[in-house]
Amino acid sequence: MHKKIAILLLCYTVFFFVTIAPAQDLTRDAQLEKGLLDLETKPNISPFGVLEFLPWNHPWNNYKYPDAGALKKAVALMREAGIGWVRMDFLWEDIEPQKGKLNFEKYDYLVDLLTQNNIGILGLLSYSVSWAGPTWNSPPYSDESFVNFAAQVIGRYKDKVQYWEIWNEPDDEQYWTPQDGLKRYTYLLKKVYLKAKEVAPDCKILNGGLSKTITLSLKNIYKNGGKGYFDILAIHPFVNPLNAVDVARVKGLYNGCKKIMQDNGDDKKVWFTELGAPGVPSPTQSNSWWLGMSPTESQQAEWVKKIYTEILPELPDCEIIFWAFLRDCQNYWNNGIDYFGLLRWDFSKKPAFNAYKEVAQSGVARSSKKGEKLKGASPW
Repeated sequence: MHKKIAILLLCYTVFFFVTIAPAQDLTRDAQLEKGLLDLETKPNISPFGVLEFLPWNHPWNNYKYPDAGALKKAVALMREAGIGWVRMDFLWEDIEPQKGKLNFEKYDYLVDLLTQNNIGILGLLSYSVSWAGPTWNSPPYSDESFVNFAAQVIGRYKDKVQYWEIWNEPDDEQYWTPQDGLKRYTYLLKKVYLKAKEVAPDCKILNGGLSKTITLSLKNIYKNGGKGYFDILAIHPFVNPLNAVDVARVKGLYNGCKKIMQDNGDDKKVWFTELGAPGVPSPTQSNSWWLGMSPTESQQAEWVKKIYTEILPELPDCEIIFWAFLRDCQNYWNNGIDYFGLLRWDFSKKPAFNAYKEVAQSGVARSSKKGEKLKGASPW
């Protein structure tokens, strides 16, 4: 009897390993394969971004991108440089020039072009359209008109664009007037945030990048009830790279913002949605910028390297730095700001382009936890 039981047990064991065990191996293999596929299809997380005015095809900007050929050239150069993200306007004036009549043709093309080239998009929602506000840089007469515009855009692109910045530099009178300590802006931000989460629950909302007295502006947002109404903090810590203490100043602004968030029971990632400097062939008074004489093209290239190799690694919660800009403008600002590009107006490469490409493709190590590294974009 015992012998029969032993034989039966032996047969069952053989049956298990011949049939069940291989099935479990197949299941594990399938799970492993799915995990690897998920990793391959996740968006590229790169700290290398640029601000570029891809929708600019208007007289006031000298038709910076007049056709598909110019846009494709810009995107091809982004890929060559290893750029992982672009910050791009979704202009209310373009999309809804007449109340209730929306035209997405231009932006459908741009979104498809960028996503097909594996370049992530930070959508910038601004400014007032002529029928909805007294001036382009004023808040709208009715917040609901802007909220509806934002909801239409976010909802339309929710499968391709996850990150949205609400207005640009609302603490600067150039872009938001009149200034009131960010009271009206924070009120609008809260409304847009709530509506955005309704139409696209997975989207991420950034405040309009702060640029004037950045830490005071952030305090005002919290003072005005803005806690909980932005997912990532956006700041524009411009400094003069000709000044030897610039690295310390950028770090100081970052650390100051982190402290203010923590003082308010908050702690979010930080994106520099603009940071850059001019690069001019020969500095003169006429091509200076708001921080003084403009750097030369070679000095601009040095600043690019310093930003991504010396500053970024010391800022563990700074996920992306958007260099302003990809390409020079032509007689728009009529000063050094026209020369912020990594490329000249004619698409020729400045030394800064090559510097950016070098650091992006070699990768940059950042540590939010000891030993943890984040590599830059390398699409090849």
